[in-house]
Amino acid sequence: MEFYELHPETPQLRYINKAVDVLKSGGVIIYPTDTIYGIGCDIFNLQAIERIFTIKNESTEKLFSFVCSDLKDISKYAKVSDYAYRTMKHLLPGPYTFILPAAKLVPKTLWSKRKTVGIRVPNHNVTLSLVKELGNPIISTSATNRRGEILVDPSEIRAIFNSQVDLMLSSGIISQNPSSVIDLSDEAPEVIREGAGDVSLFV
Repeated sequence: MEFYELHPETPQLRYINKAVDVLKSGGVIIYPTDTIYGIGCDIFNLQAIERIFTIKNESTEKLFSFVCSDLKDISKYAKVSDYAYRTMKHLLPGPYTFILPAAKLVPKTLWSKRKTVGIRVPNHNVTLSLVKELGNPIISTSATNRRGEILVDPSEIRAIFNSQVDLMLSSGIISQNPSSVIDLSDEAPEVIREGAGDVSLFV
């Protein structure tokens, strides 16, 4: 596994581009977000998605969310109501995953049975730079150990996943909770998981 240390605020573009090259060639990477370290790949590479299911030891019925670069990007991959738009404009980028009706552009393997998808726009320059340079979203699922515990230390993550992923971008220890998950697919918002993001707006 290639391993690179990046500055969280001003990430070195040469390392971002190395990760983008890996993603474009169907690789799997680990990268920092504003909440956790994520395991990701290009959402349009179904073989790479299958690799992540294997790495995570998850059933293919498990749903992965994905990272977009901004609100305009989200509108390509999900159907956004006026209320959802106003809400996300207020809270993004930030530690939230929003459940929205899927647009046809998204591979169906990422759709729920209700035809929804989970979308993130993390407040982390490494993640946002990755997605912008790649030109389309990347899968976002947490880097965890065999017990399902979220890993926060890059050295531990590197040791566990060294032979399973192709590249890791590190920006130090991340000690926050996972993102809060908010379902905006219906008329009334629903808090699915309370995490790092303040959910008082929806309670």
